[in-house]
Amino acid sequence: MMIHKTWRLIDSGIQTAQTNMAIDEALLSCFQEGDIPILRLYGWENALSFGRFSSLSNSLNIPKIQSENIPCVRRMSGGGILVHGGDLSYTMIIPRACLMGIGVKESYQYLCEFLILLYKKLGHQAYFSCDAQLDEIRSDICLSGREAYDIVIKDKKMGGNAQRHTRHTLFQHGSIPMRIQERFFTSLFSSDAGWDKVTTLEKLGTPISYEELSALVQEAFCETFEVTLVLDTLSESEEQQAKQLLTEKYSQERWNLHG
Repeated sequence: MMIHKTWRLIDSGIQTAQTNMAIDEALLSCFQEGDIPILRLYGWENALSFGRFSSLSNSLNIPKIQSENIPCVRRMSGGGILVHGGDLSYTMIIPRACLMGIGVKESYQYLCEFLILLYKKLGHQAYFSCDAQLDEIRSDICLSGREAYDIVIKDKKMGGNAQRHTRHTLFQHGSIPMRIQERFFTSLFSSDAGWDKVTTLEKLGTPISYEELSALVQEAFCETFEVTLVLDTLSESEEQQAKQLLTEKYSQERWNLHG
């Protein structure tokens, strides 16, 4: 299905939450119809991220977060609250024409197939929640909720993925959890965070470094979509846009806490 057979690969390494989201939005805003697709890989310093329309007061222990100076950032995509710090994230930016008119749910299934192969390469049988016949669960906390095309291993959710659509472009990013600090996860939420519903590669007995996982993600991605990745860096305009977004938006409390 994928029309473009060459993709830009940008591996940003480990960055702050604010920098990561500024780069994501800069890549999307600079993307022009006809550009080749982008795969970006990146890691996080300890942080929380929220979906575009997440309500924080119902789920988070705000005084605890403020007293411990936990960095927080609001994403431009949907979805729930995510704990970062031991995960590798990916971003895909694709001309919508590449997907040949398939719907939103079908696009999730198609674009997440490389994750199924990734986990297989790591020795784990992963499924889409709907294929495992698991009920959907609504939650403000991303890893505690479950929707049809979320990925599960041993009936527990593995990471999360979210999209944003523009007229000509599909943006999808997601998290691949290598490890999560249980104390960090459970202490920052005002109610049961659902730790027992969550799995990570470390929980599954597969410790792995960012560099090793990045290489495997690239391998699974190329095999799944039959594409070639060409290593690249941010263009001058993308870098300037990211710096502006970092200063004017993603470093501002009015955006991060209030949207």
